[in-house]
Amino acid sequence: MSAYSGRGVHGQTVATLGARIVSGEIPQGAVIDLGDLGRDLDVSLTALREALKVLAAKGLVEARQKRGTSVRAREHWNLLDSDVIRWRSEAGDTAAVLRDLAEVRSVVEPSAASMAALRRTEEDLAELDAALAEMRAARGAAAEVAADLRWHRALLQATHNEMLARMDVFIEPALSLRDALVHETHADDPVPSHAVVVEAIRRGDPEAAASAVTSLLDKASEDVAAVAGVLGDGNNA
Repeated sequence: MSAYSGRGVHGQTVATLGARIVSGEIPQGAVIDLGDLGRDLDVSLTALREALKVLAAKGLVEARQKRGTSVRAREHWNLLDSDVIRWRSEAGDTAAVLRDLAEVRSVVEPSAASMAALRRTEEDLAELDAALAEMRAARGAAAEVAADLRWHRALLQATHNEMLARMDVFIEPALSLRDALVHETHADDPVPSHAVVVEAIRRGDPEAAASAVTSLLDKASEDVAAVAGVLGDGNNA
């Protein structure tokens, strides 16, 4: 579901147009006829223009004088945007989203864990412990996903690197997608693998922390392969 769903006419218009563009229903390079599109969606030109401004900020469209508004090439899309990630999944691109997420996490999270082991504060450890406790208490897919996201936010925050901490903006939507897929059909307890990471961070052992996260990511790849039929080659978690 798009982050814009349920937010009135403006939000629904953004979500509908974004999904159509990402799915290719409105192809790259197409010039958008505002009149026709407004009638199709039953929205005013004002609402349509406001929605297109949002999509322009996501890199999906651009407006030029005398040329109108057109769909930009995929290379210009903000593929890190949470809505674009969701629209890709809705368009049947889930496997590619999961693969991309796995590769990003394999680059980012072991290094983040190593950094956290050297920089963590007592407050960071308390939040990681609280996230683990939430995992233990979680019942149902939604609660399990929320707890997992809390833990990964805490890990990134413990690096005390503001840019790394903000990577949750694009990691979380794809991680939510992976978690929903895994937790709804796969019952393995996630707490032990995450607890090993926390203990390494607590000891201030960067090598052990990085290794523990790598093991966690390998397990995530296996889980997705088991429930989604995606090749479990370490690139599909």
